[in-house]
Amino acid sequence: MTTGKINVSVENIFPLIKKFLYSDHEIFLRELISNGTDATLKLKHLTSIGEAKVEYGNPIIEVKIDKEGKKLHIIDQGLGMTADEVEKYINQVAFSGAEEFLDKYKDSAKDSGIIGHFGLGFYSAFMVAEKVEIITKSFKDEPAAHWTCDGSPEFTLEPADKTSRGTEIILHIAEDSLEFLEEYKIKELLNKYNKFMPIPIKFGTKTEKIEQKKGEEVAEEDKDKTFTEVEVDNIINNPNPAWTKQPTELSAEDYKNFYHELYPMQFEEPLFHIHLNVDYPFNLTGILYFPKLGSDLQIQKDKIQLYQNQVYVTDNVEGIVPEFLMMLKGVVDSPDIPLNVSRSGLQADAAVKKISNYITRKVADKLKSLFTENREDFEQKWNDIKIVLEYGMLSEDKFYEKAGAFVLYPTVDGKYYTLEELKENLAANQTDKDGKLVVLYAGNKEAQHSYIEIAKDKGYEVLLLDSPIISHLIQKIEGDNSNMTFVRVDSDHIDNLIKKEETTISKLSEEEQTNLKTVLEAIVPKQTYSVQLEALDSNASPFIITQPEFMRRMKEMSQSGGGGMFGMGNMPEMYNLVVNTNSELATSILNNKDKTAQESLVKQALDLAKLSQNLLKGEALTAFVKRSFEMIK
Repeated sequence: MTTGKINVSVENIFPLIKKFLYSDHEIFLRELISNGTDATLKLKHLTSIGEAKVEYGNPIIEVKIDKEGKKLHIIDQGLGMTADEVEKYINQVAFSGAEEFLDKYKDSAKDSGIIGHFGLGFYSAFMVAEKVEIITKSFKDEPAAHWTCDGSPEFTLEPADKTSRGTEIILHIAEDSLEFLEEYKIKELLNKYNKFMPIPIKFGTKTEKIEQKKGEEVAEEDKDKTFTEVEVDNIINNPNPAWTKQPTELSAEDYKNFYHELYPMQFEEPLFHIHLNVDYPFNLTGILYFPKLGSDLQIQKDKIQLYQNQVYVTDNVEGIVPEFLMMLKGVVDSPDIPLNVSRSGLQADAAVKKISNYITRKVADKLKSLFTENREDFEQKWNDIKIVLEYGMLSEDKFYEKAGAFVLYPTVDGKYYTLEELKENLAANQTDKDGKLVVLYAGNKEAQHSYIEIAKDKGYEVLLLDSPIISHLIQKIEGDNSNMTFVRVDSDHIDNLIKKEETTISKLSEEEQTNLKTVLEAIVPKQTYSVQLEALDSNASPFIITQPEFMRRMKEMSQSGGGGMFGMGNMPEMYNLVVNTNSELATSILNNKDKTAQESLVKQALDLAKLSQNLLKGEALTAFVKRSFEMIK
């Protein structure tokens, strides 16, 4: 029997570990199972190259709870260790410079929730255990060893009577960590951290029904049964998840099944998937899924899981996956992502930048192929994916460059154009006096229905662009296309913007128009409305409220995140009141000599116009309803 003192640079490292990483104490199980997995995979490699003269077999890792004895066992069938190797790997290497390490990485370690990749590995066990034992037998023909440590720098190392290859770690769970003796808790951790580890993990047993075949010997009481029940190992993980396979090995059904394996409570099918698979100049595998997203930028977050060699790390992939793709779901697995740096450090890391750029390019290429191969299907899915793509165009220049090939601009009538197709389609009919292409669009098909109808009656195409970031995107598109401008249908009236072959003549003389404007400006609030007289078709609305395009767009942009940039968070509401001089109402207002009746007509007409724009609310709406009932009487 050997006794000794662990080579440690502080008097008692264990309380420091426990205190320092206390918020992440549950990760101990991942670390210990990762060690067992490494030991098993190393043995597999050694047997494959002939350096280990043993039968590899079908090794598993087993987790067992001894609730009565307050012990948790993690057992592997891997390389094992000799007594000398225990001395080397457990007593010396792990703790050299531990104090320096903790001091150096205390901030980033605390934020990341990662232990094993910081070099603590096995010793994370002491975050939950008051004593730890290792019983291990090497694949080499040497005696087994039994190491014990009670949380002080003191240890014992003696021979053991273990005869089978591998390592068993026994954790004597501390009083403040008894939750880790509960079956539900261990199941939860295994499912979270070890769901896709490459070695089968056993946790308890389960009952399976086995079909009986004719001629088989069975117990007398089971002779009449079609099935017999047997206990089998309960393997809780999938050692060969879909992302570890080649795309050619997987069917569409395989991808769907894996999606539901990742998200068992997600009943809706993903729209499509993107398989990531590259081994140079970095190693990266994974599968990303486009779920139905709608137009809410906040609905998805932290749904992509990051793995390193099938070991779960985190679901916060910020800095690794491009920001606009954070709303997707799926898995990214790469051993080349540095985990011992802060979040800000990730942004500057060259390998991470390459990985992020690769993912952006891969997603763009996949979208282009989906669009090219089945445009009709792509158009049907557009509303469910557009928010991601539009955000990508704004946030990633590389994605923006490729987006022209597949990003769509739908019309209110359900037609879809790419930007180039849009230019070709509108060129003949929708240009202003300077030859600039004017793209009319609606932000809300129902609320802007009357404006859409006016535009369509004139033969103009109207797009439906209703995402919350569309004003920002329009600004970017116009910046790259100087001969093109976007105008919302309820902004400054389209007759001011579009070159018409025929000009509608006003029924009112210039003097009458001047008098009408004087009457209107005396009644309509000047601080909110600018009165404009226009000769429109006699069937058009008498009063139409529009908003100056520039002011409206700046206000939208400030509300959707650009307030600080434009300084327009508290912009006043300013509108145009367009009065159709060819309407009967305009004539009635002008010719009415009763000032009270004249004022009532103007206020009622203004309220109707405000109502159509959803601008009539609160006390003003109540007064309008009351006044309308009085008029009916």
